[in-house]
Amino acid sequence: MTADFDLTVPQPGRHPLRKHLLNLDLRLFETAATLNWPGAEPVLPKLSRSANHGVLWFATAAALAATGSPRARRAAVRGLASLAVASATINTVGKRSVRRPRPVLDPVPMVRQLKRQPITTSFPSGHAASAAAFATGVALESRGLGAVVAPIAFSVAMSRVYTGVHFPSDVLAGAALGAGAAFAVRGLVPTRDQAVPPARPHASAPALADGEGLVMVANSAAGSADRARALKEVLPLAEIVECAPEDVRGELEKAASHCRVLGVCGGDGTVNTAAEVALRHGLPLAVLPGGTLNHFALDLGVEGVRDVGRAVRQGEAVRVDVGRFRSGDQQGVFLNTCSLGVYPELVRERERWSGRIGGWPAGVLAAARVLRADRHPLEAQLRGGSHPLWLLFAGNGTYHRVGLAPARRLDLADGRLDVRVVHGGRRPALRLLAAALAGPLTRSPAHAGVLVHRLHVDTVAPGTLLAYDGEVTEVAGEVTLEKLPEALTVYRPLDRT
Repeated sequence: MTADFDLTVPQPGRHPLRKHLLNLDLRLFETAATLNWPGAEPVLPKLSRSANHGVLWFATAAALAATGSPRARRAAVRGLASLAVASATINTVGKRSVRRPRPVLDPVPMVRQLKRQPITTSFPSGHAASAAAFATGVALESRGLGAVVAPIAFSVAMSRVYTGVHFPSDVLAGAALGAGAAFAVRGLVPTRDQAVPPARPHASAPALADGEGLVMVANSAAGSADRARALKEVLPLAEIVECAPEDVRGELEKAASHCRVLGVCGGDGTVNTAAEVALRHGLPLAVLPGGTLNHFALDLGVEGVRDVGRAVRQGEAVRVDVGRFRSGDQQGVFLNTCSLGVYPELVRERERWSGRIGGWPAGVLAAARVLRADRHPLEAQLRGGSHPLWLLFAGNGTYHRVGLAPARRLDLADGRLDVRVVHGGRRPALRLLAAALAGPLTRSPAHAGVLVHRLHVDTVAPGTLLAYDGEVTEVAGEVTLEKLPEALTVYRPLDRT
């Protein structure tokens, strides 16, 4: 066995340190082969086989995603992305750079050996790289989930030495490469915790230790009833009201008449209604995300029951800006975005199909139908001149890109409207795509962006659609968009570590 291994070692007198390390690696392998590993025999070989082609990690990612937790879904995606980078690096660079033979199996008991021995080179261990990449990716998104996955990943890595298919240094190098892949992915797509919204300005809000005084209205159509019921586990005296979409406003008004804290569980449209009611009644708002996208809650830093429960128990809250639109006698508020042009048509078309085919497919279908239709741009009077526009977008707060991740807001109390326009012209789809890929303050012949406190559109045609937080209404004549700085108090844990 020693003679076989020495074929990989340079001739005596050359690279003595490398020879010493390789011999040390061999002795460690022989020690591991002869060592008794209590309880390992029925587990590690099977675990090693289950990790072939990443099957174990795909199954783990599916289990994480099935929990329904946004953080768990992000952890699953990040883990798989890290695994993909590690595997690609191993297969294109690692295995081809160091053509090291596999260990000789003589000292490894037959009961430990795999039925099918790998035929690729030994250095580095692809299984260890995949395990470390997936576990590190999950841990970077959620330390709690990472602590659950880490022992499995460690066992997979150790199984490669236990079954005799890798030297210890192969496993160490593979694990280091896998962890590096996870950090490389984070460099391209930062974790949400790397861009936590600022916990200011702090707001005074009631601390309800057991939830007494909180009324949580849940939109049952948003699929949020189960999540609202789960809130009772952390706030047992909170009142939970489940209702159909058409009854949401009425139930919120009833709750506002006797509660200390108004709560809402649903999507962005439901949260918008609750914010308007809370503003009118001067109440703090507790938001439990329960819709498809949940832009406001996630930008705020609230992901689920645990966040809401902790904030309400400890009275932790912040003040956020609210956007407001006015057109004639009509007015409304928005927490996320307000827009004129193509997007409101897309929202209306999406609503037509979402009940039949689901939210995401409906959005894709709506975009295809709206952009392919024969239409004319919106004619708007801005600063005394007529401007054909495909889109006028106003965000409540500045939208940023974080790495390659989609745009999000890092400060919900910056006092600004993030206004972007897509000018009229030929090929609206290309213009809209260019604007979507551009930064918030870019200017070009196709689109422009600016940060303002107030925007006034002199004239829009009767029947023009305006979308706000996923809802659609019709406006005519003058349209004014403005900010209500720090107008709403919202619960949010101030320390999310």
